[in-house]
Amino acid sequence: MERKRVLVTGAGGSASTNYVRSLRLAPEEFHIIGVDCNKYYLQRAETDERYLVPRADDPNYITELNKIIQKTGAEFIHAQNDLEVYTISKHREELNIKTFLPSKMTVLVCQNKWESRKYWAGAGIEHPKTYLINNVVELSDKFAEINGTVWIRDIKGAGGKGSLKTDSLEKAFNWFDYNNGWGHYTVAEYLSEKSTTFTTIWKDGVLIAGQGRKRLYWELGPAFISGVSGATGGGATDNDPQVVDMAVKSILAIDRNPNGIYAVDLTYKDEVPYPTEINIGRFFTTHLFFARAGFNMAYIYTQIGFGEKVPVQKINPLKEGLVWIRGMDFEPVLTTEEEICGG
Repeated sequence: MERKRVLVTGAGGSASTNYVRSLRLAPEEFHIIGVDCNKYYLQRAETDERYLVPRADDPNYITELNKIIQKTGAEFIHAQNDLEVYTISKHREELNIKTFLPSKMTVLVCQNKWESRKYWAGAGIEHPKTYLINNVVELSDKFAEINGTVWIRDIKGAGGKGSLKTDSLEKAFNWFDYNNGWGHYTVAEYLSEKSTTFTTIWKDGVLIAGQGRKRLYWELGPAFISGVSGATGGGATDNDPQVVDMAVKSILAIDRNPNGIYAVDLTYKDEVPYPTEINIGRFFTTHLFFARAGFNMAYIYTQIGFGEKVPVQKINPLKEGLVWIRGMDFEPVLTTEEEICGG
C-alpha cells in the first residue's frame, strides 16, 4: 500500500519534530515532506524530503508551498507555529492540499489573547482580571485596581513573549516603555505558578480526543526575566475533571462548532483552574509525550485530516503520574512521579 504523504511546516523545530516522531509511532507508515524557512533548522528535520521555503509572512509563501505540493504529491499539511497556522488558515482555499483547521475567525480570535478574553467575559467564564494598556494613565489605574502582583505579556505570540511578573508600578512602566508595549501588552492579576494544558481534537463540533498535562517546570526558566522560557522541561499527565470542564467551556465560548486542535492553557488560583489562552490549530511542543505513553493524538488528528472516520476516544485515557522530562541535547525520558520520588 502506498504511504500517505504529509507536508509538515517548520520541520526543523521541536514541535514539528515531535509531530513527525509521533507519526513514526503510528500503526501505518507515512511519507513525510518537511519545509522550513531556516536553512540551518532544515538540516535537522527528521523527514523523508526537505525543502527551504520563505517565511510564512512572505508574499511568495503560498506559491512556493503549492510548487512543493505539486512536486511531492503531498496530500495533507500540518503547521506547528502560530505564524504558519495563521497564513495557512487564511489562504487554505488557495492551497492544493487537505487541511484540518478551525474556522478562520476562530484562529484569529485565539491567536489574540485579548480577543479570547472578551469572548470568555461575554460567556461568564471566570478568568484572570486582564486589561489592555494603551497609555501610562491606564497602566497606573489598572495596576491599582489589581492591587497585587501582575503578569504582563504581549497579546500575540508564544513562548511567554513579552512576559514579566512584578508588583512594582515603576518596573511595569519601564517594561512597557522598553518593549513599546503600549496598545498590545496587557496586565493581568498573577494567579500562581501552577499551570496545566488540556489538548483536544474536535470534528464538526464533536470532541474526539483530549488529554491533560500539567507543567512541572520550564526548561531554562531561570535564564528568562519572567521565569518562563516557553519550553516545558518536565510535564506530567493531569486528569483533573475541573480542567476538562473549564477547557471545554472556554473552547465553546469562542467556537460553537470546533474543528481541529484546541490546546487550552490554564493557571490555578485557590485550586481552581482558569483559562489564559488557547493554542489553536497546533499541538503543544511536547505532544510526543502522549504518543510515547500510548495515546497518539497526532495520528488521530492526521487520520481525520485525511477524511477517515475515527471513533470518539476516551477523555484523559492516560493514567495520572506519567512524567515527560526533556532538555537540549537529551533524549526525552518517559517516567513516573513514583519513580522520581522513590529514586
